[in-house]
Amino acid sequence: MTADASGAAEIRGALVRLRRATGLPVAFGGLVEPARPRVRISELTGTATLALSSLAVTSGSGLGGRAVVLGRPCAVTDYSLSRRISHEYDAPVAAEGLRSVLAVPVVVRRRVRGVLYGALRTAQPLGDRTLGAAVEAARDVEQALVVREEARDLLAAARVEPAAGPAWEQVREAHAALRALAPRISDPGLRAELLSACGLLTTAPAPVEGVSLAPREVDVLTCVAAGATNAATAAHLGLSPETVKGYLRSAMRRLGAHTRGEAVAAARRAGLLP
Repeated sequence: MTADASGAAEIRGALVRLRRATGLPVAFGGLVEPARPRVRISELTGTATLALSSLAVTSGSGLGGRAVVLGRPCAVTDYSLSRRISHEYDAPVAAEGLRSVLAVPVVVRRRVRGVLYGALRTAQPLGDRTLGAAVEAARDVEQALVVREEARDLLAAARVEPAAGPAWEQVREAHAALRALAPRISDPGLRAELLSACGLLTTAPAPVEGVSLAPREVDVLTCVAAGATNAATAAHLGLSPETVKGYLRSAMRRLGAHTRGEAVAAARRAGLLP
């Protein structure tokens, strides 16, 4: 799946959640096109026509273009009559029968990456609850895009030939970061690729026969190997401290270790950690 395709999928999911949370009849959105100052509307839900499909919204134009330039949410109660926006897109908006419209930018690392829209077919204020839900949906997309970009950066680093690669401690840090990112990836293909990259970083071509750990046990030991406490490991992996302790005890038992340090050493000998 390409970056654009995965980003569009995140926007599509956010629009569905936005409609479910607010009852808005229509939601649509898209990503900023690479090297072009415009948003391409690619995802639509609740629309009755194709008037908005593939519409290119130029930065600064219309409601969405205004949101891109300002980097913040914008809303109008009656799109066609609003004096706060330009009106290049009145025809497709009218063809869909939209009146009240909001636009929320998706901002990643201070750069607008897309826009989410929600709309009513009546002219009435959208309200703080609706705006808040739209902002939350945009934040979900932002977080997903950040995680994907971090994951791809780490994958690229993992594929560098050893002779040109980073120092061994940096390899171990990359392994820990990959393991922590994997559970946060909703795309199963990308998640599998991340875990496969983790395997490339281990010290042995295959685990020692008879020694195996559950994925979460490896995640916990990876954090322990980096010097993290149980509390820090729990925060990093989104688990409770007690759950971390349980995974650690289980891993130690499987590895025949009596201490955290012994468990890490045994896992490295078995090729389960770098």
